[in-house]
This record gives sequence, structure tokens and C-alpha cells, in this order.
Amino acid sequence: MSEQTQQKMAIVLFSGTADKLQAAVTIISGAAAMGVSTHVFLTFWGLAAFRRDMAGVPAPMSPEYGELGVQMGKLMQTKGVPAWRDVLDMAIDVGEVHVHACAMTADLLELGKDDLDPVVEDLIGVGSFVEMTRDAQTFFI
Repeated sequence: MSEQTQQKMAIVLFSGTADKLQAAVTIISGAAAMGVSTHVFLTFWGLAAFRRDMAGVPAPMSPEYGELGVQMGKLMQTKGVPAWRDVLDMAIDVGEVHVHACAMTADLLELGKDDLDPVVEDLIGVGSFVEMTRDAQTFFI
């Protein structure tokens, strides 16, 4: 696919719960496999999930699951669903995936680039993200 016609996708990852992180990386990996250039903008709880000190710490399920949250986590494990972070790594290996941290949220949380998972390429403002994802299919998760 030529540079001019390459499809683009943007994901604003606002949530840091296991179910929404899993949904986001599933979409990201599908896009990567299809050759879609993907930019992920981490903000608020989505950014918090990418803190370096959160590596390996299981994210909680959304409160909407209620008592089923624990069961859903066990079912995912029983069915061999890979961890969301592993799926993201696979997507990055397969395609063009860029992960950006919201500079404003990082400032609010007093986080610098060194505090974040190495997969995070940079801290950028929303204007920069909007400019780089102009004409992209956009998801808000």
C-alpha cells in the first residue's frame, strides 16, 4: 500500500481496566496485521496502566462486571487469552503501532517518560496527536 493511501487508525485509551485494555489491544493487533498505521494516545487511567512500576501487575476488571469480574478473569486465563501487554508487543512486532502519552495527563500524574513503559514513544499534546491522526478512523476506549 502506498504512503498516500495507507489507512490510519487512532485509539484514545482512557481506561485502564483489564477488559478495556484487552479490547484496545485486540483492535490494535488486528489493525497491525492488516497494515493499518495505528497511533495510541494514552490518557488518564489508560496512561496509568503504562507506568513502569505497573508492569506485571494485573489490571482490575471494570466495575460493571460486578461479581462476574473474577470469573471473567479466570475464564480468560483458562481459555489461554494472552495478557493485554503481550498482545500489544505482538502488534508492535507485526505492524506500524505508535504509543504516545498525553503530556497533560503525565504532568498531572507527575510522570516523566522514564516513569513509563518503554513502549511509550513520547509525551505529546492533544494537538500533536490530532494532527498526526488527521483522517484516521478513531476509537475512544
